[in-house]
Amino acid sequence: MDAVPSDSTTHERLDAATRPLDPPLAAVDLPSLRANIADLARRAGGTPIRVASKSVRSRAVLEEALGAGLTAHGGFRGIMSFSLREAIWLVRAGARDVLMGYPTTDRGALAELAADPLLLESITLMIDSPDHLDVVHSAAGSSAVPARVCLDVDASLRIGPVHLGVRRSPLRTPEAAAAVARAAKRRGFAVVGVMFYEAQIAGLPDSSAAIRLVKRASAAELSTRRGLVVDAVTAVAGTLEIVNSGGTGSLEVSSADSAVTEVTAGSGLFVPTLFDKYRAFTPRPAMFFALPAVRRPTPKIATLFSGGYIASGPTGASRVPTPVWPAGLKLLRNEGAGEVQTPVAGLAAGALRIGDRVWFRHAKAGELCERFTELHLVDADGTRTTVPTYRGEGQCFG
Repeated sequence: MDAVPSDSTTHERLDAATRPLDPPLAAVDLPSLRANIADLARRAGGTPIRVASKSVRSRAVLEEALGAGLTAHGGFRGIMSFSLREAIWLVRAGARDVLMGYPTTDRGALAELAADPLLLESITLMIDSPDHLDVVHSAAGSSAVPARVCLDVDASLRIGPVHLGVRRSPLRTPEAAAAVARAAKRRGFAVVGVMFYEAQIAGLPDSSAAIRLVKRASAAELSTRRGLVVDAVTAVAGTLEIVNSGGTGSLEVSSADSAVTEVTAGSGLFVPTLFDKYRAFTPRPAMFFALPAVRRPTPKIATLFSGGYIASGPTGASRVPTPVWPAGLKLLRNEGAGEVQTPVAGLAAGALRIGDRVWFRHAKAGELCERFTELHLVDADGTRTTVPTYRGEGQCFG
């Protein structure tokens, strides 16, 4: 996948601001980050945006979107967490609206949740089966836990035997969702919402007419089915606080549905390379990392230290980091991005000296933060502020 062309002004500013530091290092261009935040709010058209923390993994960056209280600011409201321990940690730090994006079986964290009224009030668990209710009760040692729950409903597109989308929830029909809501109510849980993640719309770049056709068909099917599911669950649980949908790549589509009360975005803050081919928005890459040149094995190749920051998902070229500055560099097919060394070739490689830096973009967003303890936030005037990642705060949530 070709990356968005390098913005030399941005890279020169980042390079100058971090010059006293030794790479490898990760930096965020604050003007680009803030422009992305504003653009996400614009695209959502007034529908509140819940920030997907897995795509951020830095409290300071979460605060850029949600304010110092980690709860609501501008067009943003709430966090979608990927781990219950993370959700608890965020609430202890001030967040008051955390929706779990996934079910959990973490017994220790569930016991802590059940014993704390603030956590019960601030965190909404995700479920898609009565079995998840059993896990909560077992962990809490009680048959009555007034936890808030949201139902994850399958949002994939099915055409005959073909499944387009991710494999998540077994819930798909209004009847199935209502049955789980009924079981949760009967066992003392507060059913407050439903979630639909349409990965086949949000996660696919608009790179061909065929993909755009599939996206339109999926959006039409989901809009009808989503309304029926919401009505069925509402009939069981009453008016829902949360009807969550969407992702960075589908904010306009999801927010246009009157049944949706909020959308989710996270990758759109940093804009990694997997989002370069979308037509719905103009990518403004905001996060980068720099590696030092430590070898010159040939006049046309420079070898960099570290760099094997491979993104999750199906293995392939789309998951490797991309060198973006100096322009004209590429990875070697036989080595790629390595565990402790990454060779690069190209016209610019011949000019690299030992100690020079090469700047890269990651294929995904928050995953890069698992490789660094700090992010260096660089403002338009070159001012640098260093903030910790989750890892830098001693947190690792899986």
